[in-house]
Amino acid sequence: MNRDKRIAIYSKLQELNPAPDTELQYENPFQLLIAVILSAQATDISVNKATEKLYPVAGTPEAILELGVRGLKPYIRTIGLFNSKAENIIKTCRLLLDKHGGEVPRTREELEALPGVGRKTANVILNTAFGEPTIAVDTHIFRVANRTGIAKGKTPLEVEKRLVRLTPDEFKKDAHHWLILHGRYVCKARKPLCSECQIIDWCEYKQKELA
Repeated sequence: MNRDKRIAIYSKLQELNPAPDTELQYENPFQLLIAVILSAQATDISVNKATEKLYPVAGTPEAILELGVRGLKPYIRTIGLFNSKAENIIKTCRLLLDKHGGEVPRTREELEALPGVGRKTANVILNTAFGEPTIAVDTHIFRVANRTGIAKGKTPLEVEKRLVRLTPDEFKKDAHHWLILHGRYVCKARKPLCSECQIIDWCEYKQKELA
């Protein structure tokens, strides 16, 4: 795929959604961090259902740490891997208070040092909470990048590096949100909605389903 096609794709996605954002509900960087940790192998809808009950009761590192693992689990029990996520969240809250004054750190290294936080989660926080031009590659973005040809790669890290390198600077900040939403609602895993796709003219997917 050439630069002109990439610009056309991003321009159309920008036209359709000028100010994209995550579908996770949060009020500050800490709440976003907890929501993203919970979202691993879970839907945003399921995470929002849990946090809308959790955050009014415990929406700060201090309050969640006071709940403890046993007190936190009932709020997130409906989310996959809730046992390990509860352990990681409590450890993360303790580290935030002990090492960062209760604030979410703003560097990748410090974020990835938090339990339950990997490269993808760190990228989401840096982008969504702090406005950094990072691109977090989840299953949706990995699929869309490879299908369309916008940034092909065999691993999420390979796709991420190509996206960062090939996405024009003016689109980098919002690229993550545009691609994930396109993958979630249009370029679906089992049956992409090609007939409804707004970027089909530039997509290089060879098995388009136009019926």
